[in-house]
Amino acid sequence: MIRYDEAIARLLACVSPRPAESCTPPAALGRVLAADVTSPIALPSFDHAAMDGYALAAPEPLEPGSEHVVHGSQAAGDAVRHAAGGVWEIMTGARLPDGLDAVVAVERTELLAAAPDGRPTRIRLLDALGEGQNVRHAGVDLALGAVALAAGVRIGPAQLMLLAAAGVRELAVVRRPRVAVIGTGKELVTDPARVLGDSQIYSSNAPYLAATLVRAGAEVVTCEVVDDTTDTYVHALERARSIGVDLVVSTGAVSMGRYDFVPEALRRLGAEVLFHKVAMRPGKPLLAASVPDGPLVMALPGTPMAVAAGLRFFVTPVLRAMLGLGPETVLHAVLDTPQQPKAGLQHFLRANFHLGADGRLHARVMPQQQPFRIVPFAAADGWVVLDEDAGDCAPGRVVQVASLDPETGLAIGPEPAGGRA
Repeated sequence: MIRYDEAIARLLACVSPRPAESCTPPAALGRVLAADVTSPIALPSFDHAAMDGYALAAPEPLEPGSEHVVHGSQAAGDAVRHAAGGVWEIMTGARLPDGLDAVVAVERTELLAAAPDGRPTRIRLLDALGEGQNVRHAGVDLALGAVALAAGVRIGPAQLMLLAAAGVRELAVVRRPRVAVIGTGKELVTDPARVLGDSQIYSSNAPYLAATLVRAGAEVVTCEVVDDTTDTYVHALERARSIGVDLVVSTGAVSMGRYDFVPEALRRLGAEVLFHKVAMRPGKPLLAASVPDGPLVMALPGTPMAVAAGLRFFVTPVLRAMLGLGPETVLHAVLDTPQQPKAGLQHFLRANFHLGADGRLHARVMPQQQPFRIVPFAAADGWVVLDEDAGDCAPGRVVQVASLDPETGLAIGPEPAGGRA
């Protein structure tokens, strides 16, 4: 049995980023950039008005009270105009006519004369106006050829807005890690429309894994349940290897009982076992192995919270490394509930979070931590992580915390009734 930090180090030593592939920006949502994206245009691409008003030439400051003839009007999308001095009515976002370099807001002018159709023909300035005032200059947001997004950035809606504004048509992204999910157990029923027989249960680990893996950036290629025999597990692994998956995540049959056949199956395939059993709770029997000319295998115990902890704290770091992402930022909170963790074990505890009156994030460890319980997990905001040497933890201690889902961030609920425990 090894410590958590040693297990993670062994895992990550076997992992490298997946190769790059090209895609269009709309198809890149949730993907990780494999190379910098440089802008093919400047943003903005021309000098334009920051507000509705009048464009003028003001190489020297114009005085309040000065009067000016309005020569024309410029709206967003109009062709380039060449102004020989004077004033042009201008709308927000409209390109400045050539020769003009400042904009005065319409409300900071006095209309002196207008044409029969309402078009202004003469105005008076109410304030002084200088060069560049109320003008958004070309390239002030992003210069032509500048790096718009750096390699390693995960593409979200904000990044799609930038790519669209810059007219980027194609980009290089890291190929999604290809993952196979294998559940084990003859008692598992995968079809919820099927009535359970004696001693049967509905399969919940596989759907949870598949959904969370996709959110974490993986492509789930297969998701299947096999019975409690070495042969069927070996055949499932061989199928996964034949279709070129990068990672297999399996659940169950990894402990020391007579039906815990995963270690034997991996030996049959000539796999190198990186570790088997980690000093942690829940999920101590967890196993990791590397199959020759095949995938990395993460074999998680079958109890629901062992699966959840194994996925969050072992599989997630592996996927991040395969995507070329760095380690997650470590987050902390003030512990509100006393804990007496067992020495020598890394504890992953379901918890609720809230912002305290002190303005800091607080964590309340939930009372029902048994690894078979799913209801508390569905009500949790995240995890409290206590390392092997944590010792007794009194309220007020600052502890490490983590989100339930690495892609959604910490959920923060209301402060519980009665305040801090």
